[in-house]
Amino acid sequence: MSRFWSAVVHGLTPYVPGEQPKLANLVKLNTNENPYGPSPRALEAMRAELGDSLRLYPDPNADRLKEAIAEYHGVKPAQVFVGNGSDEVLGHTFLALLKHDAPLLFPDITYSFYPVYCGLYGVDYRTVPLSERFEIRVDDYMKPNGGIIFPNPNAPTGCLLPLAEIERLLEANADSVVVVDEAYVDFGGESAVALVDRYPQLLVIHTLSKSRSLAGLRVGYAIGHPDLIAALTRVKDSFNSYPLDRLAIAGAAAAMEDRAYFDETCRKVVATRNRLAGGLEEQGFEVLPSAANFIFARHALHGGAELTAKLRERSIIVRHFKNPARIAPFMRITVGTDEQCAALIAALKEILPA
Repeated sequence: MSRFWSAVVHGLTPYVPGEQPKLANLVKLNTNENPYGPSPRALEAMRAELGDSLRLYPDPNADRLKEAIAEYHGVKPAQVFVGNGSDEVLGHTFLALLKHDAPLLFPDITYSFYPVYCGLYGVDYRTVPLSERFEIRVDDYMKPNGGIIFPNPNAPTGCLLPLAEIERLLEANADSVVVVDEAYVDFGGESAVALVDRYPQLLVIHTLSKSRSLAGLRVGYAIGHPDLIAALTRVKDSFNSYPLDRLAIAGAAAAMEDRAYFDETCRKVVATRNRLAGGLEEQGFEVLPSAANFIFARHALHGGAELTAKLRERSIIVRHFKNPARIAPFMRITVGTDEQCAALIAALKEILPA
């Protein structure tokens, strides 16, 4: 029935999400989900929302959640935008702030949803190669553009751009929006939210899917100058005035308020990540320095596709990207529990020759 498709749909190359296999006894290390459950306070807040009030629409402004986010980051609620996962926030950002005559710039190895949004919204773009060490080089972005976007830490590499380098980019790029996608920053980076009051062109995007263990709830947010937030709100209210339901608003607000639980789980993930990196290196892997809840690693003698397939035979799922070719030798491995990561290392010892 594709004869009924619009020309836009015919031209799309959709994003391919990480596999969600339904296999028994699976060690699932492929979609960067947090191995620890949500804050108990978040779960209790959602249970409290289950009742007659679900017949009523939620607050279209999600003021309770915006206040919790603003309090956590030390900004004003007028500087906060919320949406149905950071992917929706990103989608609105591409349409509201990054669609201009000059091309958008982003890394050649990065979150693969970026070119998808460009195709959907007709955004002209140019990719900027990472260095040989898979790092973002700020000097390469010092050229005319209609906007700049990159994850920090980058995905799928996990490499972190220091905050001082982000500020140097902002100082040199005053006339277009710079979007820093901080889905993984809580696992080892310093947030660029600290710069939003000094740079009105900066938008920082976060998700509650990773460090706050709420991937199933679909909540994301952006922080920036109120003028940027107003643009996102205009798009949101032209698309879906109620992107967050009552359970999401209540649970996300409670998760933002539970700092002790957040700090504890982040510490546990970082500690496991460091042990996992050491175990991989002992098996002959090169491991890129990661500030995320995943590791990007390659073996000198065995390709990423080969190892991914052999791990799958042992019910261990990791992520492999065949494009671009430069990262095809790598596997992206989510940091799971200590037990899950130990199972991965044990499987690799079986697979790899002594």
